[in-house]
This record gives sequence, C-alpha cells and structure tokens, in this order.
Amino acid sequence: MKNIADLRKEYTKGALEPRDMGADPLVEFRGWFQQALEAEVLEANAMIISTVNVENRPSSRVVLLKEITPEGIVFFTNYASRKGQEMSLNPCVSAVFYWAELERQVRVEGIVRRISKADSDAYFYSRPRISQAGAVVSNQSEVIEDRKTLDAQMEALMADESIKIERPEHWGGYEIVVDGIEFWQGRPGRVHDRARYDKMAGAWVKTRLSP
Repeated sequence: MKNIADLRKEYTKGALEPRDMGADPLVEFRGWFQQALEAEVLEANAMIISTVNVENRPSSRVVLLKEITPEGIVFFTNYASRKGQEMSLNPCVSAVFYWAELERQVRVEGIVRRISKADSDAYFYSRPRISQAGAVVSNQSEVIEDRKTLDAQMEALMADESIKIERPEHWGGYEIVVDGIEFWQGRPGRVHDRARYDKMAGAWVKTRLSP
C-alpha cells in the first residue's frame, strides 16, 4: 500500500472572499448547494451529523439533507435511533458537507428540533414504497439476530400494494436551527479560504478565519 503520509492533493479550483458573500448564510448555502448539484457532485446532499451522548462521547454518521429552510436544514431519521436518543438529551449538533469535486466544505452548527407531524407525513408519503417499509421494520441501532428476519418483515409489508404503509410514530424529520456556519474553499499550499457566520443577538456576524 502507498504510504498514507504521502497522499496529498493541491486545491486549485476556486477562491473565497468573505466580503463578497451575502449577509444571510443560509441564502449563501443554498447557492453553494445549487452549484454542487450543477457540478454533479456525488450525493451532494450527504452530510455527516455529529451528536454527543450523556457521557460527552461524540458519534457521527452520514444522513441526507432533504430541505433548506430560512432557519436551517432538515433531515429524517428514526427518533429511537442512537442519534435520536442523543439529540433528545443534547440538542446541540453539527453537520459537515464535503464536495470534493468543488474542493469545498461547509460546516453547520445549531440546535435540533423535530419538525411537525404534518411535514413528516408529507415527506414520508412522497418516498418510494420500499423506503416506507424500511422505516417501519427498522428498529434502528438495535441489535438483530440475522438478516432473514428483516427480509421477511420487508417481504410481508411489500406483498400487498393495496395496503397503505403508515408512517411510524418513531420516524420523522428534524430541523437543525443554524447558529453557526462556515464555508471552506481549498486553496494551494493548504492556505485555504474560510468564511464564518455566527448568530449574535439575533443578527449574523461574518468573519474570515485563518486556514
């Protein structure tokens, strides 16, 4: 195997000047996300969500962004999962998007809250039937004996398409209400550009950070 320490890449695709960025970071994020889509970034809506448990031990996993709101970003999951349980104890979370094709990264920080049941319903019933079934049978993060039991439950739910699959109470959406967000653009020599927004007294304050 190649020496890991020798792995490196020069970032040359862009620059970032905080003075040229708008006052609202979520408007700015929407623009960056659109550029990622246009660049055909692989799963541009994939983000790493980090939570903290009661012992202050962090854990991270990849989830999918499903909406950008005026106040934050929305994703869906099992409320009883490890992340769901941790968020119920500590609603402070962070998320990271990395778009290698654009040599860009966005870091998001905020307080998470559940979205309404109506909005969770609307998204759930827009999903493919197989995804609806998956949400029902999965006791996410729980230990299971084997795959066969899971497959049998899926087959039973999928067998009769005339039966409506109901959204389970343990599944729905969260919104991260953003109070901090950083835009990162890779630059040559690792002298990267970083623009940071923090919400202070209800207003966004923008700064440039050292690489």
